[in-house]
Amino acid sequence: MLELSIALFVGILIGTATGLCPGVHINLVAAGLLSSLGWFAGVPVIALVVFIVALSIAHTMIDFIPSVFLGAPNEDNFLSVLPGHELLKEGKGYAAVVYALYGGLAGLVIVLIFSFVFVLFLAGIFDFISTMIPFILIFVSLFLIFSEEKWWIAGLVFILAGIFGYMTFNLPVRGPLLPMLSGLFGLSGLIVSLRDRVRIPKQKIEKLREVKLERGAFWRNSFAAFIAAPLCSFLPGIGSGHASVLGSEIAGRQEENRGGFLFLVGAINVIVMSLSFVAVYSIGKGRTGSAVAVQELLGKISLGDLSLIIGCVIVSAFVVFFIGVYVARFFALYVMKINYSRISWFVIGLLILANLFLSNWIGMIVLVTGSALGVFCILSGVRRIQMMGCLLIPSIVYYLVL
Repeated sequence: MLELSIALFVGILIGTATGLCPGVHINLVAAGLLSSLGWFAGVPVIALVVFIVALSIAHTMIDFIPSVFLGAPNEDNFLSVLPGHELLKEGKGYAAVVYALYGGLAGLVIVLIFSFVFVLFLAGIFDFISTMIPFILIFVSLFLIFSEEKWWIAGLVFILAGIFGYMTFNLPVRGPLLPMLSGLFGLSGLIVSLRDRVRIPKQKIEKLREVKLERGAFWRNSFAAFIAAPLCSFLPGIGSGHASVLGSEIAGRQEENRGGFLFLVGAINVIVMSLSFVAVYSIGKGRTGSAVAVQELLGKISLGDLSLIIGCVIVSAFVVFFIGVYVARFFALYVMKINYSRISWFVIGLLILANLFLSNWIGMIVLVTGSALGVFCILSGVRRIQMMGCLLIPSIVYYLVL
C-alpha cells in the first residue's frame, strides 16, 4: 500500500506540472513514459500503473487552467478556450476553471455506471457500433452547420477546416494535431485578442459554494456527457474532441451559459480518459496513450487490476479538484497584474517553440495556415466549433473508404 500511495501522490504532482505546460498533451507524456520504462526496472508494475492513471487524471483536469488563463489549447479541451477566455475578460476566470473541475467530479458517476456496462456488454456490441461511426459523424457535421444563422459561412469554414485537416494528416507532419489545433484554436484567438487590445480585469475569487450551475443546465449537460463521452471512449479514431462536439449539440447552444459548457467539457475529458482503461479490459484495445501504456505494462488486465484503476481514478480526481482550485486561485490573483498583451505574446512564443521542438518545418506551415483559418472563422461571426471539421471530415473519409 505504501508503494501504491507514493505512486499515486507522485503521479498527481507530475500530472499537475504537465497539465500546466501549454502544448503538452497527455499522449506525449504517455509516450515518453513508455520509452523510458527501462529506468523503472525495480518498481512493481502495478505501482507504475497507478502512477500513470493518477498522472493522466491530474493532467486532464489541470490543463483547463492554461486553457482559461492563457488561451493555450490542446486536443482535449480546445473547445473550452473561447468560453473560458470570455469569462476571464469578465473577471470570472477562477469560476471558469471551477466549472470544469466540477464537471470532472460529476463525470465520476458516469464512469462508475459505464464501467459496469462496458464490462458486461461492450465486447458483444463493439463490432456493430463501429459500423455506425461514419453515419454518426455525418449527422453531427450537418447538425453543426445548419444550427448556425449564417449556415453558408459556417459550411464554408467547416469544409475548409476539413480539407485542411485531411491534408495535414496526409502530409509528413510529426505530431500533426499539435500544430493544427494550436493554430486553429490557440494562436488565432491570441492574435485577435492582440488586435482588440484585450485588458484583463481584476478577477473575482468566489467561494466554492457560490460557483454553481442552474439545475436545468446541470442536468442538461450531465445528460449530454452521459450520451457522448462513453460512445467516444472506445471507438477508433474518436476522442474527447468529437465527444465535446456531440455533447455540445445534445445540450443545445449555450452562449448564455458558458459555465455549463465548461462543465460539460470537464466531465467528458475525465469520462473518456477513465473509460479508455475499462475499454482495454473489455475489448483489449486502448484508445488513449495512457490506456496503451497501461496495456503495455500489464498485458491482459484482470478484474482486480481494473478495480484498482477505477479506485485510483476516483481518489485522484478528488485530490486534483482541490489542487486545481488552489492553482486557479493563484492564477486569478496575479494574471491581471501582467499586461495581457505581454501574456499573449509570451503564450504565442511558447506555442511556436512547442511546435518547433515537437513537430517539424511542415508543422510550422500547418500552424500558420491554421491560425489564418482560425482568424477568418472568428471574424466571420460563426462559432469556432465549426473548425471541428478538421477532425470530423478526415474521420468520415477514413471510415467510408475503410
